[in-house]
Amino acid sequence: MVKVVVVGASGFVGGQVCDALEARGVTVIRCSAPRLGKVREAEAAAAVERFVADPAMVEEWSGAAAVVNAAGDPDASSRDADALTAANGALAGVLGRLTAEAGIARFVHVSSAVVQGRRPLLDASDSLDAFSPYARSKVLGERLARRFGPKGTVCYRPPSVHHESRRVTRATARIAASPLSSVAAPGTQPTPQALAANVGDAVAELATCPAQPPRVVIHPWEGLTCASLLELLGDRRPRRLPRWFARTLVRIGAVLGVVLPPLAANARRIEMVWFGQGQAVSWLTQQGWAPPVGEEGWRELRRRLGAAEPSTRQKPR
Repeated sequence: MVKVVVVGASGFVGGQVCDALEARGVTVIRCSAPRLGKVREAEAAAAVERFVADPAMVEEWSGAAAVVNAAGDPDASSRDADALTAANGALAGVLGRLTAEAGIARFVHVSSAVVQGRRPLLDASDSLDAFSPYARSKVLGERLARRFGPKGTVCYRPPSVHHESRRVTRATARIAASPLSSVAAPGTQPTPQALAANVGDAVAELATCPAQPPRVVIHPWEGLTCASLLELLGDRRPRRLPRWFARTLVRIGAVLGVVLPPLAANARRIEMVWFGQGQAVSWLTQQGWAPPVGEEGWRELRRRLGAAEPSTRQKPR
């Protein structure tokens, strides 16, 4: 039996990874992430080196084929740089180090496409753009995972991941269903968005596939355009805005975000919805893997979000 350790198994991505692994007949060892406390970026590597693991946890990993790090802080608007550094940076190094010390050949670190920021094309290169505290913490996580992890360390970069439990998904769906639903003309530009179930299956593939994945793997494009994403989540056609007008608003948001980091994160989300971003061909696609859930998954997500919304009808007095 193949055994895979999943750290952060209780999270929305970790849970999907566990489900996908178990569907493949894999024995899953579910682990909570060790608590590190806040860590300054300059001290992250030292924090990794001095971390003392629970012997019982390391013993439980014995014989595993891979370790998956699905833990971390997903709040892209957070201003707490030290907390982000610990959760998204130092933790990746710690788990990579423990994987190597346990003699486990493969370490799959779930990073994020945010490390490449506003680059016109998302790819598997080291061309990065850490435009926010959150992005910097994810960049640091990749560097420490490769530095301390085994030779078979893989940094997987999913794009914006959607699930009914995510605040960003609920917010996007509300906008998509409202008169504010809009995209920069013409709306046919690709947008890097992924369903959580597809991300979970991609990680399961990276953890168990016979071929050794490269050091960085991006998530494949799921076929969505800026307009089709909003249509699937909102069940209505979005308005097409003149590109110059949309670009001006995004630039204003980016400038204001220099002093207000939460605004920078929201401006980036709006930019992604309006303009999208290209994606290079993924190694997963080249190996024959395809997302198991297609457009029907987005429609089902819309139905679940609609069912979860509280009624707006006025209650009888």
